[in-house]
Amino acid sequence: MKDYRFLKPFTLPNGVVIKNRVVLPPMTEQMSFEDGTVTLEEINYMQQRAGGVGLFITPVAYINKEGKGFEGQLGADDDSKIPGLAKLAHAIKARGAKAILQIFSAGRMTNPWITRGLQPVSASAVAAPRNGAAIPRELSADEVVNLIKDFAQATRRAIEAGFDGIELHGANTYLLQQFVSPHSNRRTDEWGGSLDKRLNLPLAVIDEVMKVKNKYASPSFIVGYRLSPEELEEPGITLDDTQYFIGELQHTELDYIHVSMGSVWRTSMRDKGNVEPIITQLKKVSPKKPIIAVGNVRTPQQAEEVVQADIDFVALGHQLIIEPNWVEKVISGDEEAIRYQLHAADFDDLGIKPPFLEFIRDMPEFDILGLNDDSKRQIDNVTYL
Repeated sequence: MKDYRFLKPFTLPNGVVIKNRVVLPPMTEQMSFEDGTVTLEEINYMQQRAGGVGLFITPVAYINKEGKGFEGQLGADDDSKIPGLAKLAHAIKARGAKAILQIFSAGRMTNPWITRGLQPVSASAVAAPRNGAAIPRELSADEVVNLIKDFAQATRRAIEAGFDGIELHGANTYLLQQFVSPHSNRRTDEWGGSLDKRLNLPLAVIDEVMKVKNKYASPSFIVGYRLSPEELEEPGITLDDTQYFIGELQHTELDYIHVSMGSVWRTSMRDKGNVEPIITQLKKVSPKKPIIAVGNVRTPQQAEEVVQADIDFVALGHQLIIEPNWVEKVISGDEEAIRYQLHAADFDDLGIKPPFLEFIRDMPEFDILGLNDDSKRQIDNVTYL
């Protein structure tokens, strides 16, 4: 085994030791039941990938009914979900990874079909710049307070289910990001206007989550925050905005910051003259909080390049769909056996079930081999817990 730095343990600010610096990031797999209940196939799929990584972050779970973002999504919106979530947490932890439940509200990035007739909500009544996007309803001040409580209650459910932590999903244009963005947030009250006021919601959610942690969990419970560094919309979130936000996050009790990008070394989309990778710029303004980098990391050499750049954690997303035993093969010195292409004949072995297959089959980064009409129609019975 090579002496890779990404295989070394890392200690979070709360004192928890993570066995290595490899993270499985949240990836939509659409395997939950219609009401957000965990399925056996979903548990098996996640457990298969929990043996090597240090941190395992689940696909995002919605915190309330109007916050559901897509079909087959995991739910953390009701206490009835706790038994299924407990089985999922146990399955992940049994393989040695720290189990982190990611939670969110989709905000305007959903539609009444998904929410079963409920109108999507957001910071303001501004539709997303997407084809067919629904116009959301602006949350009242009282509803914003209730939203904060919904995040807190989802955190309590994660604690009662036995998860090692939660991650607040404030990235990928979902509701927490919608409050930060000047495109989606046109409010003039305490929750909008200046950048400081647009940051009030995520900071209030973090504060309330920490109160729940202190009441129901041990100090070892992990709390992270995921963000997207820029938006293409005008007006939109700029890299300067994000650097300021990360500076504010240094004063919270967060244990890590997860930077969501499609390419780990991406530079600014808004300022073409800024050629330094975003991830290294953000690390410079986060001296107290570890940073997770993600985006098109496949090989051990690429992962090592990330941590050698003093980035604290490296996340492998699509690669861990293709190769669940990536970390184990690196540790055993069997890197040549790492699988880098997805073949239709491997779907069953990899736990890839419809509609997850429908979700990934047209993604060019997977380049699925052997995908014919029969495999496209592959449907297995799903057993629900």
